[in-house]
Amino acid sequence: MLIDIIDIAHAMGPGQQGGAGQGAGGMFTSFIPFILIFVIFYFLLIRPQQKRSKEHKKMIEGLKKGDKVITSGGVYGIIEAVGTNTVTLKIAENVKVKFGKAYIAALRPPSEGD
Repeated sequence: MLIDIIDIAHAMGPGQQGGAGQGAGGMFTSFIPFILIFVIFYFLLIRPQQKRSKEHKKMIEGLKKGDKVITSGGVYGIIEAVGTNTVTLKIAENVKVKFGKAYIAALRPPSEGD
């Protein structure tokens, strides 16, 4: 009976043969799922968001007078003037409103009706 308990305790303890080599390999294999999850998040979330951000910045830099735009608040307008950080939109006859460039959400196609 005592020998059985010693054998069980010995079996539960760390192995004496090759223990140093297995520790580093075991730690690396335990990180593989975390690395895989990060790669999946990068390609599904981070990379597309960076691409959209870059496209939006390029669109903001290319704004010019006469462009039809939509603001992030849903206001449709035509650009009357472009400043360094602001854009003046004509949203109706004799109605002009100044917006920050960052709040321009998208360009409308020129063929789209008002």
